[in-house]
Amino acid sequence: MEIVFIGAGRLATQLAQSLAENGHRIMAVYSRTLASAETLAGLVGASATDEIASLPTEADAFIIAVKDGAIATLVAQLAEGRAGQTFLHTAGSVPMQVLAVQGVSHYGVFYPMQTFSKERRVDFSRIPVFIEGSDAATLDLLRTLAASVSRQVTELSSEARRHLHLAAVFASNFTNHCYALAAEVLSRHGLPFSVMLPLIDETAAKVHDMLPADAQTGPAVRYDTQVIEAQSQLLAALPQAREVYDVMSKSIHGLRVER
Repeated sequence: MEIVFIGAGRLATQLAQSLAENGHRIMAVYSRTLASAETLAGLVGASATDEIASLPTEADAFIIAVKDGAIATLVAQLAEGRAGQTFLHTAGSVPMQVLAVQGVSHYGVFYPMQTFSKERRVDFSRIPVFIEGSDAATLDLLRTLAASVSRQVTELSSEARRHLHLAAVFASNFTNHCYALAAEVLSRHGLPFSVMLPLIDETAAKVHDMLPADAQTGPAVRYDTQVIEAQSQLLAALPQAREVYDVMSKSIHGLRVER
């Protein structure tokens, strides 16, 4: 397929490269910052621009991979002079209908559920992709496009995808923030974050075989109040970390009691 990318951030960088490696032609890349567009375009053999008007008027798909709040504005600009084209966004929490502006009849969602960085390549074949389309033709296009890069493609409504994205925030973003808090505690005492890696790896590995609640360990699950209070006191100089510690400890114990 011939594809135009709107956005040159982390997700766009990984997805555009994976699509190009699987036989698709990336025609052009747009970014508000020309240098960013040129960087991604250089990786996939595309043209680069910071002007919507300079983009091709026809392609098999225009993929909008930008921050959530910019999607509606950009699709309205893209729709001018591109009647009949297919527009897709990649956001987890934005409904498909945001693309249903005047002049757009084919639209949908291509949501790869993964955390992305520009510098770190990912194996897209292992990433679940959730799709939604406005009509049968768009769904067929999405299935073909997604299946070309991923072994796990699932059709999902906008409402269900909102909850999926919420769960992903807990599983990835909040977990990574806990890593950052742990790194801060360690650095204050001259310890490298690398000492946590075997523990992190085993914790992640366990939930491949166990329910997360069954894999839970530590003082909170036992509700060892003496240890919990002592550790909370150790965080007196880090009040935000202390608040997270106290709330998380109560949540862990509460979930165990409910079970």
